Amino acid sequence: METRFSEVLFSGLVVEIEHMEVKVGEKGWHPYQIIRHPGGVAVLPLHDDATVTLIRQLRPAVAEFLLELPAGRLSPEETPEACGRRELMEETGLSAVRFRSLGFIYPTPGICDEQIHLYLATGLTQGVARQEAYEDIETVRLPFSDALTLAENGAISDSKTVAAIFRASRSIT
Repeated sequence: METRFSEVLFSGLVVEIEHMEVKVGEKGWHPYQIIRHPGGVAVLPLHDDATVTLIRQLRPAVAEFLLELPAGRLSPEETPEACGRRELMEETGLSAVRFRSLGFIYPTPGICDEQIHLYLATGLTQGVARQEAYEDIETVRLPFSDALTLAENGAISDSKTVAAIFRASRSIT
């Protein structure tokens, strides 16, 4: 990608917004605004009885509580697996013996460079959740087959959760 101009317009707690001009093939130079994000991790916790633990969390950007995977932002120098283990414990109190990668997704590549690493966690043990002060989270445990149905019919609308459920279904069902 060829860029001839770039300027950070905003730098916040989580993201930066960058304005740039990018050459688009033979179509010339065009302005873009990109949200820069450090990336994140989402974990699908699968219990031995084929149930999963999801969370219902307030998402102010869409003014709704969404059913989704435990997830969070990568800290500097943190590996995706370490982030996933930390977020799983903080949000649900669960720890896992095994973490299997389900790949990654770009949830909104038209405007943001965020990459979310997806994991399937098994060998689960329940501990005590340590949610952040700003989080309003309820855990929801349901059969994996029900989670798959909710993802299929649109009742789960969070993209990272839908992707992880569909990817995991190849080996679970």
